[in-house]
Amino acid sequence: MFKSVFNGERLKIARTYRGKTINDLAELLGVTKQMISKYEHGKSVPSSEMLLKLEQYLLFPRKFFFEEGTDKVQVGNTYFRSLRTTPKRDLEAQKLKLLFLSKIYRFVADYINFPVVNLPDLSLDALDSMEVAAKEVRKYWGLGQEPISNMVRLLEANGLIVNTSRTNITSIDAFTQQQRYEKQIYYFVVLGNDKGNGYRRQFDAAHELGHVLLHDPYIDLTQLEKDEEKELERQANQFAAALLLPKDAFTRDVSMHPRDLNHYLYLKKKWHVSIGAMVVRAHNLGIIEYNQYHYLQRQISSKGWRKEEPFDKDFQPASPILLKKAITMILENKKLSGSQILDTLAKNYDLSLNAYEFEDLVGLERGTLEKYYSKQQPKVIVEMKKSL
Repeated sequence: MFKSVFNGERLKIARTYRGKTINDLAELLGVTKQMISKYEHGKSVPSSEMLLKLEQYLLFPRKFFFEEGTDKVQVGNTYFRSLRTTPKRDLEAQKLKLLFLSKIYRFVADYINFPVVNLPDLSLDALDSMEVAAKEVRKYWGLGQEPISNMVRLLEANGLIVNTSRTNITSIDAFTQQQRYEKQIYYFVVLGNDKGNGYRRQFDAAHELGHVLLHDPYIDLTQLEKDEEKELERQANQFAAALLLPKDAFTRDVSMHPRDLNHYLYLKKKWHVSIGAMVVRAHNLGIIEYNQYHYLQRQISSKGWRKEEPFDKDFQPASPILLKKAITMILENKKLSGSQILDTLAKNYDLSLNAYEFEDLVGLERGTLEKYYSKQQPKVIVEMKKSL
């Protein structure tokens, strides 16, 4: 709800969302860090001139700083990779991004029927064996032993909310989070910028699905030992490999020429998985022995395939379409105009955003909302004068 009182908590959210510390913002605004702290704790109110600077530096509309913004969302763990090496402010910024995205998703769901969450309830055996877990998922979703050509679309079709990051934070690759709101569970999967490598996005999406299905969404990750963190990542990697390369079908294929990298190159186009991942999978399945595995790894290094493999540029990463398509439907069917989308999101969900921020969050091209900006365009009447 919009109020006429400045909300210091909203300033903290905006600052954190932009990855700024109190010192950073104080320096930008030309004030002391103590003054920023007073603003955030409601002990002082920014002047009109200072509010203008906050808008300019933090890139939020003025209304954002006056919204109540309360939301009864129960947020589970955010499974980041490289948790210990990523700056805390980067992690917090991404968590806020998901809270914004959650509000947008619920707002759009007022107009669009999204796919319902359709995830298997894995057996106890599956929780101990990534091979069993992958088999149960394939059976539940009716995938058989066929290659999965588009993991992103598979996740979206089964009710997961997939988003691609435009943050350019290199220390954050991909991550997932569970949220609960009014007894409804939402699963968010955020995939990083894969620089045109669709094979990497395939594996990342399968890896994040592993976290969703296998790992407790509410354990305190900060209390885990380094080895425990590594074990969670190892399990997610093993699950992804088993899901994308089902044991029986992949074994039949790779066993034809298991020590020939050219054969893996051929299989790459079929299974939509990198050569590096297939070689690891072949070793883990016992198809190639330890010495053969290391021989292939040396070959991969000598060919320069650690950085880029053949065909990488030919398989573009799949982009999420769920939110993008839903919002486009709202616009094209004239349910809401571009301006009304922003106004309704602010009014009903306490989230005032600039148009480009909204477009970035949902994957729309910048300028899309402006094309549908007004529901009723004024008529421009041009007439010839009756007499000169």
